[in-house]
Amino acid sequence: MTATIAVLDYGSGNLHSVSRALARVGGLPAVTGEPTDVMAADALVIPGVGHFGSCMRAIRERGLDEAIHSFHATGRPMFGVCVGMQVLFDGSEESPETGLSIVGGKVRRLPDTVKVPHMGWNTVAWARHPFVDAVEDDTRFYFVHSFAPLREDSTIGVTLYGTRFAAAIARDNVFATQFHPEKSGDAGLAIYERFVEAAA
Repeated sequence: MTATIAVLDYGSGNLHSVSRALARVGGLPAVTGEPTDVMAADALVIPGVGHFGSCMRAIRERGLDEAIHSFHATGRPMFGVCVGMQVLFDGSEESPETGLSIVGGKVRRLPDTVKVPHMGWNTVAWARHPFVDAVEDDTRFYFVHSFAPLREDSTIGVTLYGTRFAAAIARDNVFATQFHPEKSGDAGLAIYERFVEAAA
């Protein structure tokens, strides 16, 4: 069975590049901003680009915060990307807007000792997780961000850029990356492939 993957459209994110990557690894992406479509899907991807506060306001204005929480409660696979990862936390130093609090903790600004935004390829050191078992430590992934969660209990991938921060998290049915898998070549596609397989 081909898994239907809802790609959340709230006015921010790499919707088309994420969708192309999911389709390439065997998923059936459905870009949508409708809560009913989200709930009908086998899995959910929350992409995100831009400002934490703007993203959270857009999610709430469309009633998608409730849809995300309801989907999370079903136990079906969820995947947050970049700011789509950050909104899963309690909040961010970038904005007073509160996050979804699906994962506890706060997103922090990268230190002033490095160039911000962080744009480019960085290696990730991994803990075990089914989505990344085929990915070797120190594989490079593509990042574009100025804020990131520090190492949390849910951290399964760590990157060093000025400080060590969570490049990937996983808790229950939630998986999320600070980097962009859809821009990270074969290694990124391998992670999406495992996600799609888990949804089928």
